[in-house]
Amino acid sequence: MVSLKEDLQRRLTTFDEFKSLTLRVLDYLGAVVSEKSVHGEYTLMSSTIAGTTKQIRPYCTSLFLDDQKMFLQSFAEFMKILNWLRSNKSYNLNFQPKTIDAVLYTIQQSIGMGMDLSVEPNSSRKHVGNRFEELIKTLFDEIGVAAKKVVLNIPYKTEEGKKHYKCEIDLVISPHEEVISNSSNLHIDETVITLKTTTKDRMPKIFIDKILMERFVGHQVKVVGISLNDIQRKQMDKVSSTFVSNLFMVYTEFLTELEGYYYLDMPKRALESPFSNHIQNFSTFLITDLWELLHP
Repeated sequence: MVSLKEDLQRRLTTFDEFKSLTLRVLDYLGAVVSEKSVHGEYTLMSSTIAGTTKQIRPYCTSLFLDDQKMFLQSFAEFMKILNWLRSNKSYNLNFQPKTIDAVLYTIQQSIGMGMDLSVEPNSSRKHVGNRFEELIKTLFDEIGVAAKKVVLNIPYKTEEGKKHYKCEIDLVISPHEEVISNSSNLHIDETVITLKTTTKDRMPKIFIDKILMERFVGHQVKVVGISLNDIQRKQMDKVSSTFVSNLFMVYTEFLTELEGYYYLDMPKRALESPFSNHIQNFSTFLITDLWELLHP
């Protein structure tokens, strides 16, 4: 068997792979966590081995399924929801929306926590982002929505002649059997999905890229943002929010309006008006908003 470090850094493409990795991290956490403390809605943990202490990212206590049996039960329910969505393109009211957020949050957050304990920080950030992109791509695959990464080649003039800016789009989703958008055009029926584990230091790019894409293709581009959370450890024993609420509303009012922004772990401020008019739980996207975007 490969090491946990190697397992965390490999590309994942199925929910069976994500499930197995999550269970492995949960088992590892149970063996190595030496300190745990609760701070409001979040839990902080650390691990001390051979005199070296490693701090683990905070997790939302009400969302993170830290018990393997509980995770497996919720995961089975989660897969039932995805199978239903694939077949019916609508939601069954007998399912619990929080199951969607909790399972995806636990998968992604456990990957980050495993990275905190076993992977060098600079490499960890890259791999955590890659696993998040793979997780959401796997989700679209599972419910039968065409999705792929697209890189727009945007030409511009320089003294040395024409050059191209590569505008990387995490995912484009389509109501068609295959994504039509390509390196020179975004199809008007399709939606751009921008994926950020956190918006910290990245929020301006989301709005600016929407304006840039619309100027380049010459028509409105639907853009949806998806994030894991906006929470970080502050110093050794505190938790702070990285959601810059005022900037979000300034960009929304004076730059451009996104079609929606969705979190697995919603910032508290986003529950208040006017933010709640633009920001929702990810389960809301999967249950209703996604299908309205694909079939307006």
